[in-house]
Amino acid sequence: MTRAVDVPEGKHQKRGRVERAAVRRLVRGIGIYAALAGVAWCALAPILWALSGSLKRDGEITEPTLLPAEPQWSNFGRVFELLPMGRMLLNTTVYAACVTAGQVFFCSLAGYAFARLRFRARETLFLAYLATLMVPLTVTVIPQFLLMRAFGWVDTAWSMIVPGLFGSAFGTYLMRQFFRTLPTELEEAAILDGCSTWQVYWRVLLPHTRPALMVLAVLTWITVWNDFLWPLVMIQRDELATVTLGLVRLQGQYYSQWPLLMAAAVVILLPLLAVYAIGQRAFLRGIAMSGFGGR
Repeated sequence: MTRAVDVPEGKHQKRGRVERAAVRRLVRGIGIYAALAGVAWCALAPILWALSGSLKRDGEITEPTLLPAEPQWSNFGRVFELLPMGRMLLNTTVYAACVTAGQVFFCSLAGYAFARLRFRARETLFLAYLATLMVPLTVTVIPQFLLMRAFGWVDTAWSMIVPGLFGSAFGTYLMRQFFRTLPTELEEAAILDGCSTWQVYWRVLLPHTRPALMVLAVLTWITVWNDFLWPLVMIQRDELATVTLGLVRLQGQYYSQWPLLMAAAVVILLPLLAVYAIGQRAFLRGIAMSGFGGR
């Protein structure tokens, strides 16, 4: 019987195998980047079309061209002439800043309590609080309106700030999950040094949760900025109106002038882009570290 003898792999065969693996990685990378480019285009196309339409004339709005022949920058000036847009931007900024600050503080406080403190029925209470996420917003609008009317806060700034000031179930869940990832050695060392529970939370653990705080702050800011239903129910005066109410009122008066409406939409969108651009790095890092990045 003849015995099979192992023949060592030649240089040409090894080179061919390496080249085929490199080609497969290249094709896979091109496919991934092509898919990501397609998703990015689907997200950016409406924004680019709104920006393009805000610089067009009425007759050019239906033309499939991205760049107008003569940009009409006056459309943005007309928006500020027809609406107190500056006042609305200021109102919305104040509302969003107050609610964001309250959400960041109270959600981090509740998240720390549910993650680190031990008390009776902790998990049951947390699950019950988390179950409120399944309650639709429209179900709670009427009870909240009656409550605001009982306090005499209808058509006041308090009705826009107080209901969202004391945290949310999602924010508490986010902060709880992040606090659970921190090593217990930090807390134990602080307790041995004589720190109280508040000092452990404020001085030791909270500084390590900046990525999660940035995620919560950006998401809360965007939610308050884009909110329409609650301001529509609570606010009647233009002095307290938000940008979403201003856009709807402008649409009701000038529903056929699409360049004007798109200019108003771009004005409303720019502050959100600025907020995201400032906190982009910390926001993405927080998404990855808090478990919402697919890990």
